Amino acid sequence: MVVAALGAGTTLGHVATAASSPEVQQSALLDWNSFKAGPTGVGQFRQILRAPTATLDELEVHATTLNPGQSSHPPHQHPNEELVVLASGKLEAMSNGKTAVLGPGSVIFNASNQWHSVKNVGDVPATYTVINWTSPGAKAKNAAATPAPAAPPAPVPAAPKH
Repeated sequence: MVVAALGAGTTLGHVATAASSPEVQQSALLDWNSFKAGPTGVGQFRQILRAPTATLDELEVHATTLNPGQSSHPPHQHPNEELVVLASGKLEAMSNGKTAVLGPGSVIFNASNQWHSVKNVGDVPATYTVINWTSPGAKAKNAAATPAPAAPPAPVPAAPKH
């Protein structure tokens, strides 16, 4: 059974026409089985939600499944902040120069404009949900003053576990 209670005219993406702006996302009950998985070359991607909310210019939520040994992309940075919640598998995460190997239930917070990346270091696919948000006015502010990207920091190895 698929449960999806979205506001009138709202979908799992932006709802807009040339003459209108995206509708504000309303409360929703979203069933994992209703999200179409598409191949990425390194695993799968599911778009869950992408819309403005009453308090954010945009709330974007997606799920990624990485195959063993794969990274979603090289280390990168962006103005928006994000949370990554690991549902299954094992990731080596780099955030602002620090690395750690994380298991299911772990959470990664990537602050604005700090370098980050993840790699599946396990023997099975790793699935995680990414929650990105853009605060009011941040899109316009960031477009006007995007800093030149610096090189990513050298990773600091994770401490060995005893």
